[in-house]
Amino acid sequence: MKRKLTPKQQRFADEYIESGKKEESAIKAGYKSRSAHSIATENLQKPAIKSYIDERMAEIASKRIMDAKEAVELLTRIARGEEKETVISSTPEGVYESQKEADLKTRISAVKEILKRYPGDDKLVKAQIRKAEADADIAEAKARIMNASTDSTEAKVSEYLDKLDDVLGGDSDGN
Repeated sequence: MKRKLTPKQQRFADEYIESGKKEESAIKAGYKSRSAHSIATENLQKPAIKSYIDERMAEIASKRIMDAKEAVELLTRIARGEEKETVISSTPEGVYESQKEADLKTRISAVKEILKRYPGDDKLVKAQIRKAEADADIAEAKARIMNASTDSTEAKVSEYLDKLDDVLGGDSDGN
């Protein structure tokens, strides 16, 4: 069960979210200025207040950050010429504001961005995928060979040193 914040704690948290300044937020929330710093520090360590701040920040972030669907919708509107941009023109008579659709180069770029996300039956994309998969298979095979040859190489070196040790009479330093 979540503990409810007092009205003063909630005002503090809301002010802190807005400004990021703990002492100033405490004063605006109604705490005395001489104890604002210590109360603000204490409040920011309370789990209920921390949780409230974290939830509000996540909510704010989710509203402000464009998701993938919104991005593709915007690109689609640009590609179709539905999205208008504001153009400001200055003439001797004054400054004028007008709306115009995206130019052809911008619309083509938007289409390319959309197609990157939905490649469909693009032969080039399929070839690139096949090449990437083949490269990955080759890298895995090389890694297996290296691991196998490392083990046998170590065994051969060890065997060679043992034989050398036997030839030298048990002392590989040659003394």
